[in-house]
Order: sequence, then structure tokens, then C-alpha cells
Amino acid sequence: MGTSTTRQRMRTERRKGRVRAALKRVAYGRPRLSVFRSSQHIYVQIIDDTQGRTLISASTVEKDLRETLKSGANVQAATAVGKLLAERAKAAGIEKVQFDRGSYIYHGRIKALADAAREVGLDF
Repeated sequence: MGTSTTRQRMRTERRKGRVRAALKRVAYGRPRLSVFRSSQHIYVQIIDDTQGRTLISASTVEKDLRETLKSGANVQAATAVGKLLAERAKAAGIEKVQFDRGSYIYHGRIKALADAAREVGLDF
């Protein structure tokens, strides 16, 4: 059992590395919108890789979102987080970002988050 989990973890890390490498080739100085999803929540950050710091973040564990959502692990929650992050980014003057899906397939919660952020006006 341990060997199988190790192989899976290695495949995930390689996939994430490929996505990040491709992003860095075409980033043109844009901040990176990084997504992490767990079985219960979804977290998203806009990161400035040149300075190595997080500029803006949002997640389903924040009190105002947690109170309005039924669950933090569904498409509705991802949509709410995407809208919240895009609103915060626009308020901070960030218009264009590079979308970093990490090792996740662009489907379901990840796609819903991206679509909601685009809807509010974030460009990627």
C-alpha cells in the first residue's frame, strides 16, 4: 500500500511541475492564481512569484463564506470563492493573472472557480 501511494504522489508532483513550468514560460510578469482543493474546502491565492509573496487570497473557510454556503466542497462554493477573489483582485488593481490549476484537471470545482473569476472581470 505504501508503494502505491508514493507512486501516486510522485505522478501528482510531476504533473504539478509540468503545469508550473509551462506557466513560467508564458507568465510575462503576471501574478499567478493558484488553486488548492481538499475534500472539504477550496483555497485560492494570487501570488507574485518575483517577490515570492501572496497578494490576495480567498477560501471557503472564511467566516462570511462559511456561513452562507451549505458545503465548502461543491461547485457553488467554488463559484462563490472565485467571485470573491476576483472582486478583491479588482479592488487591488490586479486585472490579469496566470491560472495555475496545479495537479487538478480543469473540470468541476476548478472550472467553476475559473469561470466565476472571469465573469467578474479577471483576465486569464
